[in-house]
Amino acid sequence: MRLLGECTGLADLDLVRGQQIVVRSDRGTELGEVLCLATERTGRFLSNPVQGEILRLANQDDQQQEAKLAGDRAPTFATCQELVAKRRLQMDLVDIEIIHGRERIIFYYLAEKRVDFRELVKDLARVLRTRIEMRQIGVRDEAKLLADYGDCGKPVCCNTHLTRMPPVSMKMAKLQKTTLDPAKISGRCGRLKCCLRYEYDSYLSLEQGLPPVGSRVVTAKGRGRVLAHEILAQKLLVEFEDERRIIVGLGDIQSAEAPPPKPKLRPRHPEGDPLSDEHETDRNGNGFPEPFEDRTGESLAE
Repeated sequence: MRLLGECTGLADLDLVRGQQIVVRSDRGTELGEVLCLATERTGRFLSNPVQGEILRLANQDDQQQEAKLAGDRAPTFATCQELVAKRRLQMDLVDIEIIHGRERIIFYYLAEKRVDFRELVKDLARVLRTRIEMRQIGVRDEAKLLADYGDCGKPVCCNTHLTRMPPVSMKMAKLQKTTLDPAKISGRCGRLKCCLRYEYDSYLSLEQGLPPVGSRVVTAKGRGRVLAHEILAQKLLVEFEDERRIIVGLGDIQSAEAPPPKPKLRPRHPEGDPLSDEHETDRNGNGFPEPFEDRTGESLAE
């Protein structure tokens, strides 16, 4: 999962970027890669960094052990799948991670609801003879583990540089005037592409400098009403009083009058005052369902 952390130890050793080191963390003995010197500035970029201690530089024996663990992943994965099928558990095994010191094996899985895997953990611990951790993940994390390339032809962002998944909404796609075809704005995970978030703040900042849609504006060509924005070009589509529609630059706007605010609609309630109930209702008075949220989390057992 490419966890980032701050590690101490070996102060007399001059470490450089890209060096392989052996680290002791709360997950066990792991193989890590040096990125940079940990400073107060770098700490501000890490929301919840893993804490650890550098034990030594990785040697040839460590590399051979890591290669052996990589070869053990396939049979271990198959063993877990067999036990899941035997227990008839409603879960899809996604990937596994064998910690370098083999002190723990982490199984990542997808599930639509909570799964009672206590007996499965006992079976795995008996067969594999190590500590077992079951971690439920979402579809975005699945893509982070397994996806390769996106529609842009480059490696997917979640599998390269993203350490956390930014929130993405259809509002961002509409503001950037991208196609609303789900097949084209969805990533490998089936959700909205993370890259829609990258330029959203810039679009939002540029849009704030333009008169809102519906505003009355005065230009050298006459008076008109703003119909649409060309945000990056800083231009407006204006409909004039003689029904002409012309694209006008922001510098050509002499004055602008904001449109009147839209009246707020009150939800209707089947009985009494529509504002007496704290819950929102639809036009038939039925309560809106709770929004769906990804069920992610972790469970640890021995």
